[in-house]
Amino acid sequence: TQMLALLWLAVTLVTPVTPGGGRGGALTFLALGDWGGVPDPPFVTPREVATAAAMGHAATELGSDFVLALGDNFYYEGVRDEWDPRFQDTFERVFVSPGLRDVPWYVMAGNHDHAGNVTAQLRYSHHSPRWHFPHPYYSLRLHIPGSNASARLLVLDTVLLCGHTDDFGAGADPAGPRDGAAAAAHLAWLRSHLEAAAGDRFVLVAGHYPVWSVAKHGPTPCLVRLLRPLLRRHRVTAYLCGHDHNLQYLEEGGVGYVLSGAGNFMEDSRSHEGSVPPGSLRFFFGTPTSPGGFAHVRLEPSAATVTFLEATGRVLHRVTLPPR
Repeated sequence: TQMLALLWLAVTLVTPVTPGGGRGGALTFLALGDWGGVPDPPFVTPREVATAAAMGHAATELGSDFVLALGDNFYYEGVRDEWDPRFQDTFERVFVSPGLRDVPWYVMAGNHDHAGNVTAQLRYSHHSPRWHFPHPYYSLRLHIPGSNASARLLVLDTVLLCGHTDDFGAGADPAGPRDGAAAAAHLAWLRSHLEAAAGDRFVLVAGHYPVWSVAKHGPTPCLVRLLRPLLRRHRVTAYLCGHDHNLQYLEEGGVGYVLSGAGNFMEDSRSHEGSVPPGSLRFFFGTPTSPGGFAHVRLEPSAATVTFLEATGRVLHRVTLPPR
């Protein structure tokens, strides 16, 4: 905890992401949540393997400058240390398609990661050329090729902000932050970075817990209270998350809400349909027989395009968001 406390005080890392070129003047990435296998051999699920293969195809066909991993990277209790074999069994040996081989991953922690050792996941960045987890929360500066347009991606730690929850309970809400001062520092960091992003054409914010969701866990009250007003005030393009094990798109207050939690499990419950703003749900996919899915994001000077893909390669839904 002391190491993490020191990290929280650290100067924010700003990573410029340079596009791998090509894709017709766009920056592209894949967003995948709740993908983290299982704790017993073979340490993967058929859905995770199918989703990994489909992501390789999507990276080749649609482009992918990086992968945004939306948390719950290792079920059910994260990893023990930076040498944990789960890094190999659930990550390195699974995402092996040629299209993904040299693609960097930008990682955040979910509640299941916090059940183990998050510092170990940060330290694993030194062991793998494609695993980038520099700090519990961080900012990525994105340049849209062939233009002078920039975008910003702010990666949050929503467990640090809102507290822990046992994802497999009765969908209990996070119980409040374990460390109030660290949560306040995180929120202050977010406010200052949203202000600093005033000139960026697109601003994306990503965290594990949803703000809005119609599924089993539903909206996260802490984020509806703390985050939603900031997203609206700063005209954030979209908020990306996981936690519920399906694919959803909601729109409210000018902000797009992209839920991509179908990397390992698939659930079709819509028990919180009455808990989201009327008319906000635009797309939901949780078919239990489906082999999984993920989202593809394309940023070009004129628009941000979000495409939801099933692991079969089928396009499930597509939405285009304007620049700010």
